[in-house]
Amino acid sequence: MEGAVLCAANHAPLTPLSFLDRSALVYPDRPAVVAAAGDAPARTWRETRARCLRLAAALAGLGVQRRHVVTVFAQNVPAMCELHFAVPMAGAVICALNSRLDAAMASVLLRHSEARVLFVDAALLGVAREALRLLSDAGATPPVVVLITELLDGCDDEGSTPSPGASAEHEYEALVSRGGPPEFAARWPADENEPIALNYTSGTTSRPKGVIYSHRGAYLNSLAAVLLNDMPSMPVYLWTVPMFHCNGWCMAWGVAAQGGTNVCLRKVTGAAIFDAVSRHGVTHMGGAPTVLGMIVHAAPEERRPLPAGRKVAVMTGGAPPPPVVLFRMEALGFLVIHSYGLTETYGPATVCTWRPEWDALPAGERAAIKARQGLHHLGLEVDVKDPATMRSVPADGATMGEVMFRGNTVMSGYYKDAAATAEALAGGWFRSGDLAVRVPGDGYVKIRDRSKDIIISGGENISTIEVEAALFAHPAVAEAAVVGRPDEHWGETPCAFVVAKKGERVEPEEVVAFCRGRLPRYMAPRTVVVVEELPKTATGKVQKFALRDKAKAMGSLSTSNVRQVCLYNCDGTKKNKK
Repeated sequence: MEGAVLCAANHAPLTPLSFLDRSALVYPDRPAVVAAAGDAPARTWRETRARCLRLAAALAGLGVQRRHVVTVFAQNVPAMCELHFAVPMAGAVICALNSRLDAAMASVLLRHSEARVLFVDAALLGVAREALRLLSDAGATPPVVVLITELLDGCDDEGSTPSPGASAEHEYEALVSRGGPPEFAARWPADENEPIALNYTSGTTSRPKGVIYSHRGAYLNSLAAVLLNDMPSMPVYLWTVPMFHCNGWCMAWGVAAQGGTNVCLRKVTGAAIFDAVSRHGVTHMGGAPTVLGMIVHAAPEERRPLPAGRKVAVMTGGAPPPPVVLFRMEALGFLVIHSYGLTETYGPATVCTWRPEWDALPAGERAAIKARQGLHHLGLEVDVKDPATMRSVPADGATMGEVMFRGNTVMSGYYKDAAATAEALAGGWFRSGDLAVRVPGDGYVKIRDRSKDIIISGGENISTIEVEAALFAHPAVAEAAVVGRPDEHWGETPCAFVVAKKGERVEPEEVVAFCRGRLPRYMAPRTVVVVEELPKTATGKVQKFALRDKAKAMGSLSTSNVRQVCLYNCDGTKKNKK
């Protein structure tokens, strides 16, 4: 309108760096970062901002400039919280690598990202050394290495204390103490669409997929995450979500927005979760359904009383949690908030918003509702569409389509991959690859499966999620995953991999009978494999591609007119039952 202007007085680039500045002023002496275990004192928000500014100045002194990539290869240690602010304060882009990467993949990502500096957790130093050797052998310029020597548990995964200082030009605390020129000022983005983070998602060594986040998207998604988590001011957040995963679902910045306390947990176990909740008064946490499983299956001696008078809010995502797990979490005193999203949507993008009228429903029905993915948060919109026609599917609970997103918290694109970016964002929507229906009445999204995980048996689509829900209802089953196994007659049939609860014995024949009592016969597993553990990513997602390879290696089921149920024991020996 006439008279309206856009100027410095009424416009500033959105960036989550502003959260740190505000918390240092509003909550200067409140605890900002603390280790879950041990007696190390918490650092306050005043201290944290000062440390981040010195670290940003030190990075500038190392030659880091705007848009340079700074990688972090670490578990959930306090330094990881600080680096989420210090790196962008230097004008750079933080690239937090999966802490479970092997040396070969780590070297590929270091090369692809053109990392200028690499911060390495001392517990991961062995992998990092080998990755740097491979990088040099490939003729690439290695990054400057900074070693993070702080160990929350005093040892690495192999039980030995790493030797600090080796293979690194700098040590983290020394770099923070040294800082840089006193006149250094944080390099805020001139444009809110400038990159703040680079997150690698699924891909191969020949074609890594680096997802670019902007300052604007990170700012908006952090605030949306705070709302999704029902997070008031000064929360206490337990880090059971890996901070390398979507920048901790953007909570690495979101906790700062509310002046909260980051409780850093290096190794996630049921016992460690209960201990941290009791010791630090945890109010919020998050994690994949695997983390929920750790909680519900924790031994009685590992459990601790939860804070009195309130539930601990737990945001879960990654895969639809089985209703039985949700029910058990509720009984233990945890409030589960079910969300859904992808790396390309900055983490959680939808939430199963609870309605008061559902409180009166039986526990089983409440758990089934909570297993839905729900609807989008305030930063974007979601729809379920026919990918060929781009028409929205009806909310009939039966018509499947692909989940698609558009809005302010969708990625800027894939780094160095214009073709993949164009394909993913074709038609003005981000295509997730997940198949879902809309529930009648409320229109909530309910994921049926990944498009690649649907089992097509005799022309019928089988949702592995529905079969897994039936398996989780079995009293002796702790974990379950279902994939397709080749079948000469039906094309493929469900193959279930199950893990027994501690002290329980799972009989494959009984599992099949149990499922047939709860599912249409064609959906029940025809193959049951009892295993000690399921292969998982560092974020707790089951690696179904590995299970599909195992199922394929078993060979095709017989084409006999008398069908067989193939059963496997823990030791891999096969039993056939007519």
